[in-house]
Amino acid sequence: MIRYCCDRCKRDIDPQCDLRYTVTIEIEAGVDGDEHELVDDPDHLDELQDMLDSADDICSSVFSDEIYQRKQFDLCKDCFRQYIKNPLAKEVSSPLGFSKN
Repeated sequence: MIRYCCDRCKRDIDPQCDLRYTVTIEIEAGVDGDEHELVDDPDHLDELQDMLDSADDICSSVFSDEIYQRKQFDLCKDCFRQYIKNPLAKEVSSPLGFSKN
């Protein structure tokens, strides 16, 4: 039997009686400018190929992590409710208490 636990609170999730929410986050580097300029210019393509050829495996893996990452998390029902209210974990400012005059 597969054992699940919440990646946020570490509570065990029983698949027989508890809902398990799977959150997948994909992170991609944003590219500004006209992408077609680079593709249409053969000099840039040659330069890019030279850079890729000269990079060693370690630099390549670090570089690829900066370009794209995919993460997957299991959440229990309580943590899912908290996550969906504030997915970026921003600090929530408390509302000011004005009197009703």
